Amino acid sequence: MKLPVLVAEPPLPHSDAYWRTMRYFGFYRLIIAVLLFGTYFLLGERDWWRDYDSPFYLNSAFSYAGFAVLMSVLAAVRWPRFNRQLTLQAMGDILFIVLLMHVSGGVKSGLGLLLVVAIAGASLISQGRLALFYAAVASIALLLEQSWRMLTGSESFGDYSHAVMLGLSCFATAWLAHTFAKRTQQSEELASQRGIDLENLAQINQLVIRDMQDGVMVVDQDLRLRHHNLRVESLLGVSAGNWKESSLDTFAPGIAQLYSEWARGNAAGDQKFSANGKELSLRFLPVGADRKRGAVIFIEDWSRVQEQARQLKLAALGRLTANIAHEIRNPLSAISHANQLLQEEENADPTYLRLLQIIDDNVHRLDHMVKDVLQLSRRDRSRQETISLGDFLDEFHEHFCRIEKIPPECFAIESESGELATLFDRHHLHQILWNLCRNGWRHGQKQAGSLKVRLREGVRPSRLELEVSDDGDGLSPEARAHLFEPFFTTEASGTGLGLYVARELCEANGAMLDYVESRVGARFIIYLKRQHA
Repeated sequence: MKLPVLVAEPPLPHSDAYWRTMRYFGFYRLIIAVLLFGTYFLLGERDWWRDYDSPFYLNSAFSYAGFAVLMSVLAAVRWPRFNRQLTLQAMGDILFIVLLMHVSGGVKSGLGLLLVVAIAGASLISQGRLALFYAAVASIALLLEQSWRMLTGSESFGDYSHAVMLGLSCFATAWLAHTFAKRTQQSEELASQRGIDLENLAQINQLVIRDMQDGVMVVDQDLRLRHHNLRVESLLGVSAGNWKESSLDTFAPGIAQLYSEWARGNAAGDQKFSANGKELSLRFLPVGADRKRGAVIFIEDWSRVQEQARQLKLAALGRLTANIAHEIRNPLSAISHANQLLQEEENADPTYLRLLQIIDDNVHRLDHMVKDVLQLSRRDRSRQETISLGDFLDEFHEHFCRIEKIPPECFAIESESGELATLFDRHHLHQILWNLCRNGWRHGQKQAGSLKVRLREGVRPSRLELEVSDDGDGLSPEARAHLFEPFFTTEASGTGLGLYVARELCEANGAMLDYVESRVGARFIIYLKRQHA
């Protein structure tokens, strides 16, 4: 499964956050314009109002209020584009505020502070990209307004000091806004990248937990399930629909009781538990500093661990027996050769010859056992190839009947139509079928159709089933319990390794050999991987 990787990107200029900030600033502009418009009616009788050009001030304030309403509507419909609309608003603010300053007595009116706020707001909204440009336009407008007043003789101050200081204030505000916007943008990008990293980490953790062989679930202090993987469902035998918003008491009361004992400090963190016919190993780890805030519960299939340990022991035992078997072959060959020389003596006593025959039979039995053990030690050296099973079974039928001296009508091959192929080691498949068919013929009725091999498609499209059956007495319940164990046999002359070696060779080729209950005789099925020839 390919894990999706998220990449952090800086926010676009036309994102919702930018437009929302512009709408808030437009609301501020509308309030200021209404207040300036209202001062004409509230403060018109004051003494210092004589410095104002009342009619021009009223028209300017009214026009500024109309401009604020228009900009709010344009921001709501998001037209024109963001940068153009922001520049239009900033230029309008500068024009109307400087105009209101002019009709209110110039720089000394104090309305220049509104110009500083307008520059700061426009700079922050634009993320500092046009901050110095807005400050430059505002400074030029202030100098032009001061020059006009000085030329017309309406200014009592004869210099530009106040206008220059206000212009410098606009530049300082714009630069601070620019610096603050850059740092804010860097913080947003860093926070966005950290968020993406956390999201990727969460996805990786979820993928790892989902594919773990052990079950993992997280419960809180109220025994509510917060998280789990699919392995928990298979281990406890609970369907996915029973997990949502459920309590641990409802579907696993045994685990809930063990958790409660562990949370109170009365039990260790590792415990054994049986559920769904399996022996499970539980491990509790606290979520917080203590055991009162919930826990992460790891569930391990203890029977699988025991099976792995058993396989390791069998592998070590197999290597040991293979070495022993290899060392046995030399003295066994010497005994067989000496026995053949003794049997060639003339005028030997019948009792003497009978004893020699017993020696020869047991030598062959030991030699057969040694061959099986050595073959088992080479199970991992399979050379798999694509085998057309129809042709393979025809050749095997002819070869088996000729070597075992079986009438062809007693051994039947049944195959479904179509070319069915598998990926298998040809020598291994031949040995497996030979072992099964020889056992079936030995225990069958030895009549027409007593031994059958059927090839058919499996339940799953990717599988094939190769069945070997006979019409004998079948297996007793005691024998079925130990059927595939090494060195278990019901025959006095058997080695007890035939079925065990057959199953091991199947597993080495990605197949599986199993015994199936039958009303008549014994049935063995080899589940093969289907391969297109």
